[in-house]
Amino acid sequence: MENGSYLNMVAHPDGSNRVFLANQQGKIWLATVPAEGSGETLGIDVSNPFLDLTDEVYYDTELGMMGIAFHPNFQQNGRFFASFNCDKVKWPECSGRCSCNSHMGCDPSKLPSENGAQPCQYHSIIAEFSANGTSSQPSQATSVQPQEVRRIFTMGLPFAAHHGGQILFGPEDGYLYFMMGDGGSIGDPYNFSQNKKSLLGKIMRLDIDNIPRELQIEFSVSVSTSSTGLLIRIIHSLKTRDWNLRSGRLGLRNPWRCTFDADRPSYFLCADVGQDQYEEVDLITKGGNYGWRVYEGPFLYNPSTAPGGNTSASSINPIFPVMGYNHSEVNSGEGSASITGGHFYRSTTDPCMHGRYLFSDLYAGAIWAGTENPKDSGNFTSTKLPASCAHDAPIPCTTVAGSYFPSLGFIFSFGQDNRKDMFILASSGVYRIARPSRCNYFCPVENVTAPLPSSPSPSPSAGKRFSKPPTAVLLNILISGSLLLLLYFQHI
Repeated sequence: MENGSYLNMVAHPDGSNRVFLANQQGKIWLATVPAEGSGETLGIDVSNPFLDLTDEVYYDTELGMMGIAFHPNFQQNGRFFASFNCDKVKWPECSGRCSCNSHMGCDPSKLPSENGAQPCQYHSIIAEFSANGTSSQPSQATSVQPQEVRRIFTMGLPFAAHHGGQILFGPEDGYLYFMMGDGGSIGDPYNFSQNKKSLLGKIMRLDIDNIPRELQIEFSVSVSTSSTGLLIRIIHSLKTRDWNLRSGRLGLRNPWRCTFDADRPSYFLCADVGQDQYEEVDLITKGGNYGWRVYEGPFLYNPSTAPGGNTSASSINPIFPVMGYNHSEVNSGEGSASITGGHFYRSTTDPCMHGRYLFSDLYAGAIWAGTENPKDSGNFTSTKLPASCAHDAPIPCTTVAGSYFPSLGFIFSFGQDNRKDMFILASSGVYRIARPSRCNYFCPVENVTAPLPSSPSPSPSAGKRFSKPPTAVLLNILISGSLLLLLYFQHI
């Protein structure tokens, strides 16, 4: 990941035209999103982060700041959360129980080292922070101190990959959802994902408003959650610090970007990165088993090594993907692929795209739109979309050689603002889906004579805005990856 590109984008809870952007190295910024079609670029002052956790975050290819989430009542309580990785060798407070342990039949001393790192040297953390006290109201805060209010979750990782890390609040239940991968290595050799005593390869749901006080104290460096009816119900033993998975969503390899549909909050889609053959999108339901590593997508998977044992296909009732693609569709030469999940498009900017689920691949070779028919059936078909740059984009947009497809680099994630406009977070910049007419495409329900939509009221704490940046500033924006270009997907 290049310096200045972002993994996370979250709309400001105050409903304004501001968003939070976070990079993998451990910084969060406030940014101002200009009105679509205004000709302005993203307003962000990179020298003044909202929060800087680079001293705590361990950054590497698949390690770093992986997720941010703001409490549903952030405007009143100022609570927000960060999900990140740390190195216990470099930071003493990075200390939790190893996810490979005797309770689940795994001996960490028998795990191999990886790139010089010992098993469970790296950890996944969810920590709570506060915007209270930095201004008269939390929503007016422009920066906060990097002191944890509370450690919610800490767990040692067996290997240095496949640990998801996204966090987001459920729109109906108010719980904090945490996406966790299978822990890494080829083919999940210890079968963590299917092991119900393991938290790897699962989606956890944490009731962060009702964490018992004794668990906050006793398990500040382990798992800190307990509540009847949790998606992942974790039962603690005060003597052994064991946990048992009683029920939950399991069988995931590395969920990379999940989303709740804004119009149908019960619709929860997760993209799950495949191993050798297939990338998938799953419709997540309570108690669902999504097959890995018995299956990779709809195909049976046979691991090359299985010291942790196998799960038979007849013993599970897998839920197969609702959408996906083969690796050969993205990179026929090397066959490599890695899905990046997106969102249901709910903006009015492109009315012809409304209601379709957009997702992509890390290698930026394609973007797909998933259409459900009939509505609420769970039956999706996906179509690869042509894309091009808006002719009046505020910053020049280059294209892939021999193609009209924009040169996006790596597509890390997607984001939405408070208008539900949708953004692509790529190594080359931040891109917004534009009105069809701006790219000389035709949408029969677009009102091309309508005035430009106004952005929500800007906040006085918004970052520096460059409407017509000089050459030096423009170069800095291009290097930092924080430009705002405009894309449009042709409707097919």
